[in-house]
Amino acid sequence: MKEWGKALLYAIIFGTIIRLFMFETMMVPTESMVPTIDPGDRLFVEKITYQLREPDYGDIVVFWVPFVDKESLKMLRAFDKFMDLFSPKEFKGHVKYVKRLVGKPGDVLELRVAPEYKHLEYELQKYPLDRNPRYQLYVNGKPLPEVADIRYSKEGIFADKDFYLGLAHPERVGYSFYKDFFRAYSNVIDYRGYYDDVLARLPLQDYIIYDPVTKNIKIKIPDGFYFFMGDNTLNSFDSRYFGFVPYKNIVGEPMLRIWKLSRFGPLNE
Repeated sequence: MKEWGKALLYAIIFGTIIRLFMFETMMVPTESMVPTIDPGDRLFVEKITYQLREPDYGDIVVFWVPFVDKESLKMLRAFDKFMDLFSPKEFKGHVKYVKRLVGKPGDVLELRVAPEYKHLEYELQKYPLDRNPRYQLYVNGKPLPEVADIRYSKEGIFADKDFYLGLAHPERVGYSFYKDFFRAYSNVIDYRGYYDDVLARLPLQDYIIYDPVTKNIKIKIPDGFYFFMGDNTLNSFDSRYFGFVPYKNIVGEPMLRIWKLSRFGPLNE
């Protein structure tokens, strides 16, 4: 029994070390990365690579959400809650998101009408908000090759330069076609703290730039932050809505889908 006790103790110690520094797990509750990742998929996340280098464009990245997402917390299973007991103290009560990295520090991002919809460009300029996925992502004035085939909807900060402020403080914005959205999401996420403590301390006027000629909004990524977007643009709550993600929030890269068993295997990016 003494030897078995030692073996169990060593297993717990080494398991904890591996969990803290090398690997992570997460359950994906939403459709934001369909078809690559389905709701309910459980991912095995490798943490070492992004401790040695920053993620690259087009990488699928797991990160701690910089605010409390109350709805996603409800979706966690007992296993997820147990594994998150080993999380860094500052992320207690937070959940992990998985999205694709599209912007690094210093980059300027813009959504432009995709080539196949160029014949609609003049008409679309009249409507800042467009939920149709008819836009291509440009980074520093050029299409980003890693997501060249993905079409995005122009929503959130790309449609309203005061979106982040409105999501945190609906009472401080005037007219906005997102008013109802702001009120609804105030019951779903605790976003105000992140905005006041982090985003509001940036000179946002230098990073969210409205072009009166094209009526487009360009987003410049501050030092130490990244910008993530989901492939399933109509069902992805991503940086268009909640803003820049600090580097310290990055967890790692999903290596393997371990559940559901019918889909077991490496992710096909």
